[in-house]
Amino acid sequence: MASNVLRMTGRLAQNTFLKTALRCAAAPQVTGAQQRRNLSLHEYMSWELLQEAGIKVPRFRVTESISEVRKCAEDLYDQTNNKDVVVKAQVLAGGRGKGHFTSGLKGGVKLCFSPEEAENIAQQMLGHKLITKQTGEAGRICNTVMVVERLYARREYYFAIVMDRSFAGPVMVGSSQGGMNIEEVAQENPTAIIKEPIDIISGITREQSVNLAADMGFDASSIDQAADTFMKLYNNIFLKYDATMVEINPMSEDSEGNVYCMDCKLNFDQNASYRQKDIFAKRDWTQEDPREEQADKSDLNYIGLDGSIGCLVNGAGLAMATMDIIKLHGGQPANFLDVGGGATSKQVTEAFRLITSDPNVNSILVNIFGGIMRCDVIAQGIVQAGEQLNLKIPIVVRLQGTRVDDAKAILAASPLRMFASDDLDQAAKMAVKLAGIMTLAKEASVDITFELPL
Repeated sequence: MASNVLRMTGRLAQNTFLKTALRCAAAPQVTGAQQRRNLSLHEYMSWELLQEAGIKVPRFRVTESISEVRKCAEDLYDQTNNKDVVVKAQVLAGGRGKGHFTSGLKGGVKLCFSPEEAENIAQQMLGHKLITKQTGEAGRICNTVMVVERLYARREYYFAIVMDRSFAGPVMVGSSQGGMNIEEVAQENPTAIIKEPIDIISGITREQSVNLAADMGFDASSIDQAADTFMKLYNNIFLKYDATMVEINPMSEDSEGNVYCMDCKLNFDQNASYRQKDIFAKRDWTQEDPREEQADKSDLNYIGLDGSIGCLVNGAGLAMATMDIIKLHGGQPANFLDVGGGATSKQVTEAFRLITSDPNVNSILVNIFGGIMRCDVIAQGIVQAGEQLNLKIPIVVRLQGTRVDDAKAILAASPLRMFASDDLDQAAKMAVKLAGIMTLAKEASVDITFELPL
């Protein structure tokens, strides 16, 4: 069997390039999960997909009502004759078990020994925010809980399917050390994690699935069932729904040799939303920044950060470079905002609405390189935004490329007070300086009128 030591852990594969780059290059204080743009489903939704695919999961119930939690636990008791249940907070963030609620409850996954205890625990979850390493101090609201039957596992494993650039395709990741932080396992004992690439053309084979199950340490009586589960996860979940990651931690084996998926995390390719409408309709916007929901409706790529300088740029690479140069000159970007190559003046206006909805924004840097995107369209959007939103925040505009002269003429004829520069370095310095002045003015409750030169 061809297997390799894992160099990048399974959970790291779920992070988009954009998220990692934002954290490392432009905004060290950005909180984790809220910056992710790829679609992630609640655990109970993922379990429902697994059930439809013929994959074994524990019995479970889902509710948004505290009063129904006891009934859910009692229903499971009637089916299993076991009063023990697990109450899981349905919050889109990793590290739920080690998090804490604003109610004071420690942990978002709790073992309960009676329906009464389950109800009491749910009361401390529902309507409260769960704070984990991925959410930051803002936390995320818990609107739903999942009540799950307690199963007694003989062994626990880690299994995932991720996209791996080094193999130019999907790879199965397996480990005998499931139910643990896989990053720590990779660091302390990298040989415990193995990889099995899947040929994107010919697909997954039963032979490699059986070999991986054996290498992971499944009991001989469970290897065939584990292999079947691997194949169903790939064919009926990963491929069928255009997933970018399928992570099961843990995948368990009980005393009778049955294989269960005890926890599931699924991420999906944003570019496949047009053909996965049912999947993307499950998106829970209450778990995300409301501005990102508005950006999605306007077909804009927006991520809110913690700085004071709003950015409006076309192209993800240019947006990253713009944030870098702001940082270089001592400023902090307030957002990542890519209007793309085909934005309309209406979208540009909406982009300004998103930027100015952040009360921390004290200046705006517009950096457009017009290739496919026309500079005059951006200029029209800026003027339109100024008229509709009554903008009082200083705007620095740097335009280059297609119809730039027309754009400059539109801006020159506008009553808006803007600062133009053909040089990005100069424009960034100006935006940082203006933001600093505006910050001091706000603190002193002083209105400022800017005049050139600065």
